[in-house]
Amino acid sequence: QVQLVESGGGLVQAGGSLRLSCAASGRAFRIYPMGWFRQAPGQEREFVGAISWSGGNTHYADSVKGRFTISRDTGKNSVLLQMNSLKPEDTAVYYCAVDETSFDGSTLSSAYAYWGQGTQVTVSS
Repeated sequence: QVQLVESGGGLVQAGGSLRLSCAASGRAFRIYPMGWFRQAPGQEREFVGAISWSGGNTHYADSVKGRFTISRDTGKNSVLLQMNSLKPEDTAVYYCAVDETSFDGSTLSSAYAYWGQGTQVTVSS
């Protein structure tokens, strides 16, 4: 069984930065890719980015490319999402998840078997 706990969300002004952390327990963290998704009120959950099990491969949604960076901290069993140059449209609940189906993390939420509870990110204009 895998448990995921996100932290680091909060309120930030446009142009600011936040770093989200996803703390994982269980063996799956080390052998499967991890993804980040977000969901704004009234909208579907959307892919943000993902990282391979080794940490050597990452890919991102076009909307965050160049602003967000995903990394692994294997010593702490966590995955980090560094968010820079934040925009009001980045406001959402952010979730981390484990993908047991692909090499570097699917862009489809249906591929992810385990999810955290989410952390709120609010960007003010």
